[in-house]
Amino acid sequence: METKRQANFELLRIVAMLMILVLHYLSRGQIIADGDMDQWTAVECVAYLIRAFCIVPVNCYVLVSGYFLVQSPWKPGRIVTIAGQLLFYSLLVPAVLLCIGAVPFGSLTVYDWLNYLLPVETEHYWFGTAYLLMYVFAPFLAAGVRAVQKRTLQIALGVLGLYFCVWKSVLPVHLATDRSGYEFGWFLFLFLLAAYIRLYGCPLLEQKSHAAALYIGMSIGIFCLVAGTHALARTTGSKALAYYAGTPWSYNHIFCLLASVGFFMWFKDMKAWEGRWADGIVRLAPYSFGVYLLHEHLLMRTQWMEWLGSGRVRTSFLFIPHMVLCAVLVYLCGTAADAARAWMFRRIGKIAAHHEKGKS
Repeated sequence: METKRQANFELLRIVAMLMILVLHYLSRGQIIADGDMDQWTAVECVAYLIRAFCIVPVNCYVLVSGYFLVQSPWKPGRIVTIAGQLLFYSLLVPAVLLCIGAVPFGSLTVYDWLNYLLPVETEHYWFGTAYLLMYVFAPFLAAGVRAVQKRTLQIALGVLGLYFCVWKSVLPVHLATDRSGYEFGWFLFLFLLAAYIRLYGCPLLEQKSHAAALYIGMSIGIFCLVAGTHALARTTGSKALAYYAGTPWSYNHIFCLLASVGFFMWFKDMKAWEGRWADGIVRLAPYSFGVYLLHEHLLMRTQWMEWLGSGRVRTSFLFIPHMVLCAVLVYLCGTAADAARAWMFRRIGKIAAHHEKGKS
């Protein structure tokens, strides 16, 4: 029964990580370039449309966490596990690249090694830092959500939504407190929103067709808003509109938030299924975080697309099958690496437990 209940959410985690790989392929593989939309080619137009449909995964990851953590026991050891994963990859990648000669010895500075040794404090992985801080606050948020009345939680969500999302989405100026959703404060809001959905539901989106329509409609809306606003900015020469043309790509834009909620609800209400496919999904999904940590290392994040030959298909529609193949390949490699990492962590844990048992 546990497999039947969880497979839909685990599938969401897998799909979300593949979408993240697609996003990074498009932007860091230079298929598209922010702020360079003056003369869109047909290839770039399709690439921006794909980007609009793949902008939701980060929000969805946090929504899944908030949905479960509000009613699940909090595990302090999870903090150590997350921090250990961040440190493992931040140190492993440069060590391997140095050994195989991909990075010359002596090319890494003291500042580089500081980033590798302190991945949380330096935001080497911004998502890892934000998620870890959110997890620290999780038991307090969960207890508070369960203790307050529904109306109180609605007011809190409304105020935080205005602060993090609404004003940023309507004002054509950069707000000093806006980090485009790249922060744990936005993750706290998403946690509370997911907790609300878990406790009180979302009647308008309980039907999968409604959730899918919201996701598809908002994704198309993001594309149209970017294209239309940029065209208007180019015509008028307005710097404010030129800035505003890029805001829909932010995780805390209202269109992105609504698309993320629709995508999350679409998977949440999938019919439960069982069998080998469900079992395989449940086993595979926990390694998705390792895929992120491997390909987003500072020494990897702008290189893996070039290593896989994205430059040869950059200006043709061949980028689409190449992008899909690259995303699947990187996902499988990252999964294998994290499975090995998990095995090592388990072995170390067993050895440590055996040692402590022997001492007692």
